[in-house]
Amino acid sequence: MWHNIKQALIVTRREVRDQFRDWRIILPILALTVFFPGLMNFTARQTINFVEKYGAPIIGDRLIPFLLMVVGFFPISVSLVIALESFVGEKERQSIEPLLSSPLTNVQLYLGKLFAVMFPPLMASYLAIVVYLIGVYRQVDWVPNPTLLAQVLALVTVQTLVMVSGAVVVSSQTTSARAANLLASFIIIPMAILLVGESMIMFWARYHILWWAIFGQIIIAVLLIRAGVAHFNREELLGRELDALNLPWAWSVFKKAFVGQAENFGAWLKAKIWGTLSSLRWPIAMAAVVLLMGAIFGSAQTKRFSIPPEMLNWQNLGEGFVSGIEQFGSIRFFSIEGIGAVVYHNLQVIILASLFGIFSFGVLGLIILMLPFGIIGYLTATAAQGGIDPWRFLLAFVLPHGILEIPAIIISGAIILRLGATLVTPVPGRTIREAWLQSFAEWARILIFIVIPLLFFAAILEVYVTPHLAFWLFH
Repeated sequence: MWHNIKQALIVTRREVRDQFRDWRIILPILALTVFFPGLMNFTARQTINFVEKYGAPIIGDRLIPFLLMVVGFFPISVSLVIALESFVGEKERQSIEPLLSSPLTNVQLYLGKLFAVMFPPLMASYLAIVVYLIGVYRQVDWVPNPTLLAQVLALVTVQTLVMVSGAVVVSSQTTSARAANLLASFIIIPMAILLVGESMIMFWARYHILWWAIFGQIIIAVLLIRAGVAHFNREELLGRELDALNLPWAWSVFKKAFVGQAENFGAWLKAKIWGTLSSLRWPIAMAAVVLLMGAIFGSAQTKRFSIPPEMLNWQNLGEGFVSGIEQFGSIRFFSIEGIGAVVYHNLQVIILASLFGIFSFGVLGLIILMLPFGIIGYLTATAAQGGIDPWRFLLAFVLPHGILEIPAIIISGAIILRLGATLVTPVPGRTIREAWLQSFAEWARILIFIVIPLLFFAAILEVYVTPHLAFWLFH
């Protein structure tokens, strides 16, 4: 690995030298790096003067760290165009052939380009932070806490790594700079949403949560780099002229992977369903562990968000569940409509987790599936605080239908992980599109023949059996 990095730095030095020679790149970065922190300093001064008139200095105290994070983020978004043109831009200018003909490997070429396009925005972000801190100290005499400063610097670094590595992946897999710029929205928009979430954390002064945001972005960055290295091929980069939307070809690949070549339905089930399940042993184990961690995390939140005991009438809980809660939201118990509502709700969660999992290598998909388990853990721990045996609570409200629903969710999490991992795992003899379509066919097979039947029978138990069992155990 060190040898690859050492060779990659040859490309990095060449790219950085060329970038610093081009005033059209350096001048806008420097101008925005100096101007934007000055604007934020002015904003901080005016805000503090305004809120102090009305006795709300805490708003200014929370705003200054937020502006520090924004100052570091701004040069990254502006400098993203450098990363988007790293491969496809040079290809259009016909200046990449000498580099691709060098004796460097694909890994060394890719890492060299990645390091080169990450250097200018990262240095610009650090410079902007320094300018902002100097200005805010002179104007309002504010000095950041060392831990907060370390968190902001770490956030700037990992956000730069995520955005630049994602942009380099886009640049290496597209055929034109125009297409790369359009696809950049799939990088900028999620990062902007993430920035909004981080700003809410900073306004509430929950700074310890930022470490989790940093850790999560490190995982995403590593996966993006892995995806770029796995699928970068200089021959394909030179030979790819136009990516046409070939729906008949995509349907053919999907259908062939979905149907297979089994002689009869029994052999097909054995090969394509049970065979796929057996290959998901490790993803299933990983998904089960993650969902269990979600339940444990939810149970730990009872100390922070406790419900007063007088608000909970645990002794009449089962009787109320049957006689007083015949309808909960859109779910009507003891009815066919209730079964459909439960199945529809669960499928919504799984499909949403699948969509988010595609764009995050399965990480966000598992996080979405963790949320119901976190709620279960929270309610179970709350019941224990109210004097109810937690196993009795689980047996009454979770286990009757959970005996089928929980395995369905775990299997869904496993196939979402497989679907996301396809983007970072090269398949010999297949392009990234073929490998992903085949993985998508596996997802569809497992969803139709395993997950939906389990959810359907679990819904029957939840609508007809769980209320009666809860009444019997708590009456």
